[in-house]
Amino acid sequence: MTVTRGAGAGGVGRQLVSEPIALLGIGKIARDQHIPAIAGSTAFHLAATVSRSGGIDDVENHADIASLLTARPDIRVLSLCMPPVPRYDIATAALAAGKHVMLEKPPGATVSEVLKLERLARAKGVTLFATWHSREAAGVAQARAHLRDAQIKHVRIDWKEDVRRWHPGQDWIWQAGGLGVFDPGINALSIMTAILPNPVHLTATTLSFPENRDTPIAADLTFAGPSGMTVDAAFDWRQEGPQSWNITVDTTGGQLRLTDGGATLHIDGMAQTTDGPGEYPGLYHRFAELIEAGQSDVDVSPLQHVADAFMLGRRETVAAFHD
Repeated sequence: MTVTRGAGAGGVGRQLVSEPIALLGIGKIARDQHIPAIAGSTAFHLAATVSRSGGIDDVENHADIASLLTARPDIRVLSLCMPPVPRYDIATAALAAGKHVMLEKPPGATVSEVLKLERLARAKGVTLFATWHSREAAGVAQARAHLRDAQIKHVRIDWKEDVRRWHPGQDWIWQAGGLGVFDPGINALSIMTAILPNPVHLTATTLSFPENRDTPIAADLTFAGPSGMTVDAAFDWRQEGPQSWNITVDTTGGQLRLTDGGATLHIDGMAQTTDGPGEYPGLYHRFAELIEAGQSDVDVSPLQHVADAFMLGRRETVAAFHD
């Protein structure tokens, strides 16, 4: 469930036009998604970065959050793109300084720290936006509307990709707190929690850990919902060839299928026309709306499912993984 609360006096209360924003953490996701989305936004312009590796051309860069806050008190909006483990301290400093903050998914390394950030944002009267980019995929909103009154029997999720293609050399994802295969898998959970009209809970999990890694390379999950409805999900980072990001929903009235990570929608085998600005442009549009309205959007339900998976998970050891 999304929690939306008034941000109080810190809310801008006016339409944002070319508001200066700072981007913290200039890695692959920032370069591939955040920077182009900001460049295409009328609400924001990229005024500064924080990166120990050098930032980007023609934009001032700072070594850490403290340097940014000291040098640029005029920047009231920050987008945090670093991995989840170091993000909490940076987000805390930003919120404590009265900044509006957007969090790349997952919003934190633990559920508890995200809830602490939410309370801090409320106390400071600023916006906190815990993003789930896959919810902005073109077919998701239409799928949610179609399923609103449906009687769902079963959901099948297949989220299988090649980690070497999508996360080359990224050691942090294999370290404790890095989530492993749940880094992409949580995208599927974010869509699931967005489109299903009633909540589900985890009942069984098998987690496959490479013998030389701290996080799983694959996971099989089973969920239960109302009236006997079930969800089965398979996440796997060992997929070669075609990549699979699919959700199939069987209802008493027919079948709905989201493919391509939510970008493509079929209902009863018929392709549906979908439209939208794109996942990250959609996130920045939503962030601007939240700031303008003096609200926050913090939904931890996908992260709660991941936490439950680690609590319930039966662990199996598989072959060592070498990048």
